[in-house]
Amino acid sequence: MIEKLKANNREAFYELVALYKDSVINTCYRFLLNKEDAEDVSQDVFVAIYQSIETFRGDAHLSTWIYRITVTKCLDEIKKRNRKKRFALISKMLHIDEVAHWISGGVLSDTNLHEEEIWKEVAKVLNTLPENQRVAYTLSKMDGFSNKEIAAIMNTTTVAVESLVYRANKKITVKLIALLKK
Repeated sequence: MIEKLKANNREAFYELVALYKDSVINTCYRFLLNKEDAEDVSQDVFVAIYQSIETFRGDAHLSTWIYRITVTKCLDEIKKRNRKKRFALISKMLHIDEVAHWISGGVLSDTNLHEEEIWKEVAKVLNTLPENQRVAYTLSKMDGFSNKEIAAIMNTTTVAVESLVYRANKKITVKLIALLKK
């Protein structure tokens, strides 16, 4: 498949998209917590894969390389959001994206609304973590990657990943307990 991709074989690229589309979108959603943003960023991921497949050296599994690109694109999107947040703090605080979605007919049931509120609270807690802890924790606890896979994605050691996940878990636990007491 990699050789076909490097030869710009469209069928091989469509096969790659079919194999990884759901995983990439799910990973993007876990970072961005917005379906439309996750879909947009996942498209950017596949464009980046298509444009840079020739640079793939095969040092890691193709899936690891794809997740590394996915995480990088998600972090870029988060940084972009943070820049926008400086200029549009009020709209971010009011969750204009969600309100616009509901106004345009995207009605959520009470159960989904409650789950969405919980995810927003969890996202707030996750966003208080340093970036490397948030990435390691998300890949470990939400995406189910092993420490070895996370180390490859983050280009670090498994010991560093274990430490990042442990520290993130400790911070999250304290903050979620405080949240639950409220």
